[in-house]
Amino acid sequence: MPKKVTKAIFPVAGLGTRFLPATKSVPKEIMTLVDRPLIQYAIDEARAAGIKEFIFVTSRGKGALEDYFDHAPQLEQELRKKGKTELLDILKDTNMDSGAIAYIRQHKALGLGHAVWCARRLVGDEPFAVILPDDVIAAEKPCLQQMVEAYAETGGSMVAAMEVPPEKASSYGVLEVSEDMGDLVKVKSMVEKPAPGTAPSNLAVIGRYILSPNVLTNLNRMKSGAGGEIQLTDAIAEEIAQDQAVYGYRFSGQRFDCGSKSGFLQATVSFGLAREELRDDLSAYIRDIVNMEKAAE
Repeated sequence: MPKKVTKAIFPVAGLGTRFLPATKSVPKEIMTLVDRPLIQYAIDEARAAGIKEFIFVTSRGKGALEDYFDHAPQLEQELRKKGKTELLDILKDTNMDSGAIAYIRQHKALGLGHAVWCARRLVGDEPFAVILPDDVIAAEKPCLQQMVEAYAETGGSMVAAMEVPPEKASSYGVLEVSEDMGDLVKVKSMVEKPAPGTAPSNLAVIGRYILSPNVLTNLNRMKSGAGGEIQLTDAIAEEIAQDQAVYGYRFSGQRFDCGSKSGFLQATVSFGLAREELRDDLSAYIRDIVNMEKAAE
């Protein structure tokens, strides 16, 4: 039986330039989707999957991210004094136990593979998860939990995968499949951002991974790949070359690319409509906009 996955890496060193000027002073991961920052969705998903140790790969200017997970005694005291117990309960989810969270600096932006490699000493010789907070996945059972349950049966390494339109495949890491078993596929090879028209499938890798510690050894030897960066995809593909099992997992749920403005707006609408206290007002507003547009045509 494979070892339990209890550690997760969160690569959060990016500058978030697509969201300037907001990200001039606010880390992108702290930007709020309805009323919770992106990073909280990622943390909640990790906790649901049984993760106990949280490793953040950060960069200069991410102090607000570190403060977010700290206790706020003054705020808690004020809420307690005013009897706002519901808000106190909400705050509890944002607090991390001492020692559960670690921060590692990535001094140069050399790609996702390099960010994961920066955390190698904290991971050690154990399987580990990687969660990209930009990919927010709305699912009845959280995506990483689905993967952890599948991984308990398979071992090896596993990447979250979803079908994308063929013309968009060149924006992703793409899987070549050797065996399709429904939710699970056995991976024959992986290509990072294939040239248009050359992708081996339209099954794209999404920002959730469960990886063997061998992947870190592969990253030790990695040279820069697509875009001049050290690609995590290349290190996982190396596993296949060494006859290690790599699986793609077709998760149940809807993925939002919150690294793009349109994806972030779509997620805001979708998560807003999912909230009982917001649904009626928001859906009425959306209907009004649609009717106004139709009337103007």
